[in-house]
Amino acid sequence: MKFKLTRKQKKMLYRIIAAGILLAAAAVITHFTELPWWADLLIFVVPYVVSGYDVLKTAAINLLHGQVFDEKFLMMVATVGAFGAGEYPEASAVMLFYQVGELFQSIAVGRSRKSISNLMDIRPDSATVIRDGEEITVSPDEVEVGELIVIRPGEKIPLDGIVEDGTSSINTAALTGESAPVDVAYSDNVISGTVNLTGVLKVKTTSTFGESTVSKILELVENSSEKKAKVENFITKFARWYTPCVVIAALLLAVIPPVILGIGSWDVWKTWLVRACVFLVVSCPCALVVSVPLSFFGGIGGAAKEGILIKGANYMETLAAIDTVVFDKTGTLTKGIFAVDDIHPQQIESAELLDIAAACESFSSHPVAQSIVRAHADHIDSTRIGEVQEIAGKGVEAVIDGAKYFCGNGQLMELCGADYHDCHLTGTIIHLAKQTGEGTAEYLGHIVINDEIKEDSAAAVERLKMIGIKRIVMLTGDKEKVAKSVAEKLGLTEYHAELLPADKVDQVEKLLAKGGKLAFTGDGINDAPVLMRADLGIAMGAMGSDAAIESADVVLMDDKPTGIAKAVLIARKTMRIVKENVFFALFVKAVILVLGAVGIANMWLAVFGDVGVLILAILNAVRAMRVK
Repeated sequence: MKFKLTRKQKKMLYRIIAAGILLAAAAVITHFTELPWWADLLIFVVPYVVSGYDVLKTAAINLLHGQVFDEKFLMMVATVGAFGAGEYPEASAVMLFYQVGELFQSIAVGRSRKSISNLMDIRPDSATVIRDGEEITVSPDEVEVGELIVIRPGEKIPLDGIVEDGTSSINTAALTGESAPVDVAYSDNVISGTVNLTGVLKVKTTSTFGESTVSKILELVENSSEKKAKVENFITKFARWYTPCVVIAALLLAVIPPVILGIGSWDVWKTWLVRACVFLVVSCPCALVVSVPLSFFGGIGGAAKEGILIKGANYMETLAAIDTVVFDKTGTLTKGIFAVDDIHPQQIESAELLDIAAACESFSSHPVAQSIVRAHADHIDSTRIGEVQEIAGKGVEAVIDGAKYFCGNGQLMELCGADYHDCHLTGTIIHLAKQTGEGTAEYLGHIVINDEIKEDSAAAVERLKMIGIKRIVMLTGDKEKVAKSVAEKLGLTEYHAELLPADKVDQVEKLLAKGGKLAFTGDGINDAPVLMRADLGIAMGAMGSDAAIESADVVLMDDKPTGIAKAVLIARKTMRIVKENVFFALFVKAVILVLGAVGIANMWLAVFGDVGVLILAILNAVRAMRVK
């Protein structure tokens, strides 16, 4: 990702370069020239002030406001103490390298914020609404539900809605991470924040801007940093107590040994004053305070670019520890749309069986009937269709090409006198029979219809197993036979069928009682209670209900269950980086603190213990933004 320095960062860089040149010149002059102590002091104070005047200013202002124990106070005390002990080059170098670390921190935070702010580009600037027959450009939040808006090629879709006129391709990459465009036409849903690519669309809005998909996404991302992980809270509390403790320890280190060893010797006082300054420099907690939240921020940003919205660092921490994943079936593992699964003809060809069934069902709005019409695909000639009568709970009786046909379930077949048989496959079975006489009919076969399994559901289950998820469970309100079929096709470890929403909560309670961390994935309003009860709720964002999305802790914007394994891997990587930074920073600082206290570590090693550790921790934290 390309990144340009801000004006403030450039200014800091120029100051660092200038101070570096002045420090090098001062070192050369003092090495080759014998000068009085005050001249040496003055030569090294110049680069010190050039690089660190803002640190000294901030520390002084904080002191006046009673904010004593922060990293800038530590740097001021340590460097002024080093000057007092006659360690002029070291004092100036410490301030210079501290500013180098600050610049790295600023750049790293900026890069992370840029990855998040790229999402902000999905915010539409305006909407073209049709009022009184005229097109008017207004702010998106001025558009009401039910108004007609026009979206031209290249424009962002400002509000959620349904296509009333026009066809086009939509780029959904900003929301879902999916690069392939989606074709839309009359009656298709479109969501705000996506980009219209080809044709002109007229869309009837289904939400206000405040309730639109794009608005909710922005709100989720902007608020994610407010929800801290346990490790972040620990670091915040740790820094609050740690800083005053090390200041007191440094003060004791500067005073007690000289009092014991030789109160009248300046050399003894100088030695322990330098050691106290080394102690202060290396004790600065900025590597922890900066790198830990930066790691979480980077992980959330990297996930967002992949169409995975994690609502806070605390949820990232939970996601990394998940060992049980529970799925709802309809709309999560399956598309929630009925589709023809198989055709079993008898006496006639498959194509003819489908053609007659589609003609019979062409006037019905029932989802099963519509699935047959969709499977037929070709134009249905309405002139072939005579009288159509719907028989409640059983199917339809229709005259096609002058002959009477019966299309429906087994009860309809018994009613018309057809010698039918059940199918060995699982699903909704639609039988077809042709009347041959009063109370008799010839059986022509049946069509198997199922809720279509998503293309990547099997891959999602396989990937979860590969990354070490112990239990993969499906909970559904569907029939036992249907649930068993889906579970076997996907290779699930466990399933429970014919459940009411309250039953799903009970099942989740039982799974939670077994120990470990549990994530529940769903998309419907009835899933909201379970999403809230699970350790982590994951919602389908593109087609999921508002209640499910708001109840969830993680939202998959592309509705693909394979995103769960990706989210877990991102979370694990982020937590691994956080732990690496915490361990590395504490270990190096502890070693150098001990070495400094006994006089082995000098100011240069202290600089590495502070600035070096900070830079390395930041570079490690930046890795969280990169998602393969």
